[in-house]
Amino acid sequence: MTIINLQLEIFILLLIGFSLYKLGYLSVNTQKQITDIILYIILPANIIVSFNMKMNSEILKQTLIILIIAFVIQIGYLGLNRFMYQGFDHSKSIIMKYGTICSNATFMGLPIILSIYGTTGLLYATVALIPMRVFMWTSGLSLFTKTTKQKAMMTMITHPAILAVGLGFILMAFQIKLPIFIDSTLLALSNCMTAFSMILIGSILGQVDFKKVFEKAVVYYSILRLIILPALVYLCLFLLQIDPLIIKVAVVMAAMPAGLTTAMLAQKYNQDALFASKLIFISTLGSLITLPLIIYALG
Repeated sequence: MTIINLQLEIFILLLIGFSLYKLGYLSVNTQKQITDIILYIILPANIIVSFNMKMNSEILKQTLIILIIAFVIQIGYLGLNRFMYQGFDHSKSIIMKYGTICSNATFMGLPIILSIYGTTGLLYATVALIPMRVFMWTSGLSLFTKTTKQKAMMTMITHPAILAVGLGFILMAFQIKLPIFIDSTLLALSNCMTAFSMILIGSILGQVDFKKVFEKAVVYYSILRLIILPALVYLCLFLLQIDPLIIKVAVVMAAMPAGLTTAMLAQKYNQDALFASKLIFISTLGSLITLPLIIYALG
């Protein structure tokens, strides 16, 4: 019943965000401000909290394994992007390619992983997000603009989430105990992750025209993102006999819908932001059905 309750919680939070936008309480400008709050404050706190456990050789080994797996998965996405979207307009294909590289594994994935697989699962998921952030700000960003490698690398290494990962590793490796008031503050911020993220997504979905949302490219992408890609990840990891928890975390992360930055970058670089919003809406809506089924199937 845990996943069902979690999905109902997510649906209600999405509905709250959707309603707040429709009622005029959440504007596009407010969405940008909430996004910054999540990225620069709540997410880093959530990441640091995930490293709050005793370091041992087994944990270190498993985090290294999932880091390698996550890098291989991202490289696989780049390979699949070469031929998966050839039959679509260039303006749509670049958005679908970015949506393949960058899923909503941060805002939606981390809260779900924490609720289902606990702090160990959250630690694995946090480490697994490192390669995605590397690729989304390098090869992913290059789909929209001709940014230099130096600029893309600087954007990536100075990202608050990456800095939080580095700090988290230091705290865990040296078993540094933060003062109680700092620890409790980080935990309080971390606990806001699910509510803030889902309300934000719901408000963004409120901008989508439901009458024009179902088009071939959107449905095609959603099937790939929510079903085909996680199935491929599971098959490969199962054949390699990887640790079951790592498999579960990797597959669930691979089953996440399109990332919010897909629409943000499309808007910023004058691409088809409406189409990007449709990808986010349909894939997020579909994930409310596919995610529970995938989690149940994983056991």
